[in-house]
Amino acid sequence: MTKLISRLAVLIGISFLVSCGTVQERPTVKHVPAIKKPADYHQVKKVLYSQYNEWQGVRYQRGGLSRHGVDCSGFVHITFKSKLGMHLPRTTHLQSRAGREIRKEELRAGDLIFFRTGPASNHVGIYLENNKFLHASQKKGVIISRLDHVYWKANYWKSVRV
Repeated sequence: MTKLISRLAVLIGISFLVSCGTVQERPTVKHVPAIKKPADYHQVKKVLYSQYNEWQGVRYQRGGLSRHGVDCSGFVHITFKSKLGMHLPRTTHLQSRAGREIRKEELRAGDLIFFRTGPASNHVGIYLENNKFLHASQKKGVIISRLDHVYWKANYWKSVRV
């Protein structure tokens, strides 16, 4: 019985390392039709920059979902829900499966960008424009970073359009 409890504790601990979002949820995704008109992307960019202005510098907190602290997948979840009216899953793992994978060259405002940041961890951000993306950084909180920065370029995993 003690071994079972120990193994369960290890599995739970590992599950917290799998992504920056730690809140568990069922793997259901509400698919919303993709934006089709280029003019809509201009509006999406406007909304995303507005979100950045409201959340800039909010500190990183694993499992956080407020301006007192937020993690990367939580920030994506909140942004899509409050600014774009779309429900995305809460965790990075499920967000990475929420839409269709696209090539890096196809990125448009609102697309999700995923990074492998460790052996058992991932990171997510939202593409803005011109190689820039919005995300909750562990060191700097909510910021805009560049995809061509050596760190992000080396850890790029995939892009998804929801």
